[in-house]
Amino acid sequence: MPLMEPYRIKVVEPIPILTRAEREAAMARAGYNPFNLRAEEITIDLLSDSGTGALSAAQQSAGMLGDESYAGARSFFRFREVVEDLTGYPSILPVHQGRAAERILFGAVLKPGQVSLSNTHFDTTRANVVLSGATAVDLPCAEAADLETPAPFKGDIDLGALAAHLDGDTPVGQVVMTITNNGGGGQPVSMANIAAAAELCRAAGVPFFLDAARFAENAWLVIQREPGWAGKTPREVARAAFDLADGAVASLKKDAIAHMGGFIALRDPDLAAQCELVLIATEGFRTYGGLSGRDLEMLAQGMREVVEPEYLAAREAATRHLGECVKAAGVSIVEPAGLHALYLNAGKLLPHLEPKHFPGHALATELYLAGGIRCAELGSLYLGEEDADGNLVTPAPHELVRLAIPRRVYTQSHLEYVAEVLAEIAKDPGSVPGYRVVEAPPLLRHFNCVVEPVKP
Repeated sequence: MPLMEPYRIKVVEPIPILTRAEREAAMARAGYNPFNLRAEEITIDLLSDSGTGALSAAQQSAGMLGDESYAGARSFFRFREVVEDLTGYPSILPVHQGRAAERILFGAVLKPGQVSLSNTHFDTTRANVVLSGATAVDLPCAEAADLETPAPFKGDIDLGALAAHLDGDTPVGQVVMTITNNGGGGQPVSMANIAAAAELCRAAGVPFFLDAARFAENAWLVIQREPGWAGKTPREVARAAFDLADGAVASLKKDAIAHMGGFIALRDPDLAAQCELVLIATEGFRTYGGLSGRDLEMLAQGMREVVEPEYLAAREAATRHLGECVKAAGVSIVEPAGLHALYLNAGKLLPHLEPKHFPGHALATELYLAGGIRCAELGSLYLGEEDADGNLVTPAPHELVRLAIPRRVYTQSHLEYVAEVLAEIAKDPGSVPGYRVVEAPPLLRHFNCVVEPVKP
């Protein structure tokens, strides 16, 4: 069947198109950091799929029903009903976004000196572990090391390494399974891996949580790739995953296709009560959690829409099509393509740049300069470790660039434009300069750092 978006466009927004000189001036003003660019300077924005999706007519209509009562709003109970039905957890706490859920839950669970284990902690997840006084340890499966192998579940956790850590001397405070594995190339996690990890945690008495920001996309890829799950609905697979865990946090700015929102969902009533106290002190009352009634209504509707097979099939097809176009242009990607993003192998495209000159950041910067495309580096600028003088001492395992695809925003021709810009860069990759850090904060430096080109 031909690639086709399963919706028609009802409202449009003009796209800014700048000259090369204007983009160069904008990037220089931004300190060569895409996070510092202004929206009116971006032609295609693939920086994030978080809160950047397009609302449906049904979501807009639901927003009009929003009850803005401070406590006990009707909108909360509609939201809770949807989340309870999806997850099966008895305690549901709304929060304004996923990192708030992480901060509250990790603060209640983790203690200084403990470790948090994950298939891969993403940036804010890792930061919230660190802020709790614990240490974040990633345990990706062996298949994840080979970017181009077609292994279907490269988002899995290494079960042998997990068992060793659970039996080790350093106390483990929690295990967090990120589905899909955003920091690991947007790869899905198999149901078999989730079940095995849950069993190891249960035997060790360690809480097992899901980072379920992309629960529907993971469920869809399980249906497509894992034996025994074909014929199930995305909702059924997602519920089966939630059933295996002690609780979940989720940024609903992803798979609820909304602009703001998240949740903490738990089985343990004592832990839920502890989280609720912090929620009320820092986010808002338990029936709104920092969200408007309008937000809660649109989140509830979005969680219904995101598990529709037609929507997920089209999203998978769009990302796969972009991947095929990018590979045809001579640029390697993390295989196989997922749903929410395409990950470019910048290290392979730009072998003339050492990790200390951040090839991932270099490619992301060049995509903006060449075509107004904003995206994010997931390489040594994001994951590398530096000494006290800011010199890179431990590079990232891979130098990647993430093209995060907003939900229901860009058409096939927009994505093909991205591939065409990449094809032009790939004709002369040696001309792409490296970069060095000029200023950087001690935590989450990729959000606020200032860098500059390295002269040949």
